[in-house]
Amino acid sequence: MITRKNASISKFLIHKVGNKFNDTKNAFSEKIVDFDEASYNLMLPFLLRPFSSLVQSYRFNHHANINLNEINSYSKQIFNDDDAFIDVSKHIVTHLYEQSTSANIKTGDVLVVMFEGIEFNEITTNALGIFKIETKVDFFQTYLENNSYDVLVQKGISSKKVDKGCLILNQTDTEGPIVLSIDNNSYDAQYWIHQFLNIKYADDANNHTQQYIALCKEFSTEILKTSYGAQEQNTFLAKTIDFFKENDIVNIERFKDEIFEEDKHKSLFDDYKKTFEGEQNIVMRNQFDVAEAVVNKEKKKIKTDIKLDTNIQIKLDIDAPDASSEYLERGYDEEKKMYYYKVFFNVEA
Repeated sequence: MITRKNASISKFLIHKVGNKFNDTKNAFSEKIVDFDEASYNLMLPFLLRPFSSLVQSYRFNHHANINLNEINSYSKQIFNDDDAFIDVSKHIVTHLYEQSTSANIKTGDVLVVMFEGIEFNEITTNALGIFKIETKVDFFQTYLENNSYDVLVQKGISSKKVDKGCLILNQTDTEGPIVLSIDNNSYDAQYWIHQFLNIKYADDANNHTQQYIALCKEFSTEILKTSYGAQEQNTFLAKTIDFFKENDIVNIERFKDEIFEEDKHKSLFDDYKKTFEGEQNIVMRNQFDVAEAVVNKEKKKIKTDIKLDTNIQIKLDIDAPDASSEYLERGYDEEKKMYYYKVFFNVEA
């Protein structure tokens, strides 16, 4: 994640990107935007706010050599030559256009921005931002005409969220330049991440933690819930989060020993892990450092409700992994021919 309290915009351009599929063309600006104070104060947080909560970063990817990655090359040119900003920004839009080969990919405004004073991992650097605005919203505009006010509808950019965006930091590690990316229109995620930017997750604790929790969530849904019910699923997820919170390092064998009481569940997990790795085209590490920020973020996404077809819901506390097995029993009533849950408690809250 970044800190933006000292950030500023030094250069800002707006271009238009078309779509090859429907033969709409690009349109380019020749001059850098000169903001008035109100526009600048609205634009700066609008562009950077989404990156403040990101915990995972990317690195450029290429099948042969990352120096051949187009956006990696263009960003280096801009960082190394102040006078190249306008011309290279046009190349960026042209590259985006070349990836627009589907009717699902929308035309839109492309904002190419140079930021100063971006803080990342206690390092202050500059960064290149590329944003695509695909969605325009309707708003009312009032105006005075002939001594009376009237109203008309106009379309504009909503200041609530960016459709797509990336920050390329002028900062590298052993894997190359650090890239952050957001995409709020996930129907064409492959187009932005893999085709335009051609980036992959960094090989770090954030990514390893994210991958393993994703594996556990899918295993809980596809295997545990299907075979053993929602109670077993939610108990497993609560124990998983508790394990990650209590350990700085995850060892997969120790994880399975602590989470699963029966060997058959360990075997089910191992089999599903192989399937998950194949589908995601990854090989997961058997031991890795835990990223606390990722655990906290993923914990908020996990829903532990048991929804029943009788319009009743049971909500389990993810911070109490043993409560489900100790105070909740699942059974079957032969007379009613229905399943039931029995809940034990001392007092009602």
